Amino acid sequence: MKGRTPFRQRQEEPYKVNDKIRSREVRVVGDFVDGGNAVLTLTEALKIAKENELDLVEISPNASPPVCKVIDYAKFKYEQKKKQKEIKANASKTVLKEIRFGPNTDDHDFNFKLKHAINFLKEGAKVKAYVHFVGRSIVFKERGEMLLLKFAQELEEYGQVEQLPKMEGKRMFLFLTPKASKK
Repeated sequence: MKGRTPFRQRQEEPYKVNDKIRSREVRVVGDFVDGGNAVLTLTEALKIAKENELDLVEISPNASPPVCKVIDYAKFKYEQKKKQKEIKANASKTVLKEIRFGPNTDDHDFNFKLKHAINFLKEGAKVKAYVHFVGRSIVFKERGEMLLLKFAQELEEYGQVEQLPKMEGKRMFLFLTPKASKK
């Protein structure tokens, strides 16, 4: 057994094609049937597909009788892959931006970080603001919470609070998401 590559299973086709279809009767839809829709025996449907040098593809196997279409299967598979790729590309990827504060952050630094947060929210990114407590500054938890609540209040017109200030270890977090644009 040494030196052999493991057996790789072939990926099963998502649709049944031509001889793989096991139903006696099928509903054939498309341009190759009168009226665009007809119930035929499997042999008649396969005959129509062969005459047109195309494939009979089972589109909806759970219907009664199963729905089939006379198409070029290779082209059909290519277009399905293309659609899936397009859907994947259009899916928005959420970006998370972090903004760090100390419990004693003064107004100038606060406003500077506020401007950055506004830009992040306008771009559609989520914002994770946190106060990092170092050493003995942990005794100022209420200062950190007030700072984060003030931050959330200032960003009210650009974003909404996803999670209120919450303490985890030496950090207090606040999550903001961009507001949905009004159309």
